[in-house]
Amino acid sequence: MKKGIEVIFSKLGEKADEVIKRFIREKGSAAVVITSDRDISKHAERMAAAVISSDQFREKMEKSSVQMEKDFEDEVEKERGVKKRGSSRRLSKREKRLRAALKKL
Repeated sequence: MKKGIEVIFSKLGEKADEVIKRFIREKGSAAVVITSDRDISKHAERMAAAVISSDQFREKMEKSSVQMEKDFEDEVEKERGVKKRGSSRRLSKREKRLRAALKKL
């Protein structure tokens, strides 16, 4: 588990849907389920778990990564004490790593 996200794998011969349903039963209303599968979302709703569609989650992640990038750029500008002059300046290694990490989310 990292930052509230838990990844669970099914065992050989075990259906992923059954693993997800069992997890939802165990966690109940504490679970947040991200799925576009109707059967899984209906099961989660019956167990009082929050359900977010895959599309909604993707949009949220995209907005979040854009905001994180803007916040990081503002922080870098404050550290430098001057505003960036434009796109002709090269990104630092730190900035390149951050952008690459944001794209992976």
